[in-house]
Amino acid sequence: MSEQTTETKTESGAKTAPVTFRSILGEKVGMTQIFHPKDKSLCDVTIVKAGPCQVLRVKTADSKDGYNAIQLGFGSKKDKSFSAAELGQFKAAGAKPAKHVREIRLADPKGFEVGQVVAAENIFKTGDYVDVQGVTKGRGFAGAMKRHGFAGLPASHGASDKQRSPGSLASRRSLGRVVPGQRMAGHHGATTTSTIKIEVVKVDAEQALVYVMGAVPGPRGGLVTISETYMSKKVRSEAKAPTIRKDKMGNIIKAPVSPKAKK
Repeated sequence: MSEQTTETKTESGAKTAPVTFRSILGEKVGMTQIFHPKDKSLCDVTIVKAGPCQVLRVKTADSKDGYNAIQLGFGSKKDKSFSAAELGQFKAAGAKPAKHVREIRLADPKGFEVGQVVAAENIFKTGDYVDVQGVTKGRGFAGAMKRHGFAGLPASHGASDKQRSPGSLASRRSLGRVVPGQRMAGHHGATTTSTIKIEVVKVDAEQALVYVMGAVPGPRGGLVTISETYMSKKVRSEAKAPTIRKDKMGNIIKAPVSPKAKK
């Protein structure tokens, strides 16, 4: 992927990252309903406070790192929450201590510099399809019904506290043991999950908010990563109205021929 090297600046005077870089860090605010700006339909959206993110470090395959990537910083945190080594990295990048630091791989780091800013209004617009990655809510130790959606056992005819049990786990004769991967009770949630190909409904540049269609993983205040979808269709395409007119019986209505066409 070739990166665009055209430099632009934000209102604060900081350089922006290449516009072909389509990823940003954000914080989930919550869900609401808004009217879609294109078809005016009521849709459920998740509000994400996306960016601005500062480029803290650029890694290249030619350096000692051995791969191409950039480090993004998002949010703010007090200095006392960091170690001296972490504060030294922020000082070297000329940036304030960031609450979240994440690394994103690249095919080509050309055009990236330390100190550049990634802003949502520069990379996303209404109609774009994105993938949102986050950590799901932790549910603790959960039973088989809640964790895997088991239906449970009958609750009548003498059942004694067996309604929510997982049932049989294995056969005594065939293997004589529980096979790996058997669905049982255990820790539920707190896993990294991605929601694929959801539409960007609205981008609020003033408040750095991105409205995406539907739900995204994680609790309110959780960190999410918004990236351009890896699916082939990147942008929403509007459905064209049919040009063929039909009557109630389904017969095609032919357009009247103009007098000039007869001549």
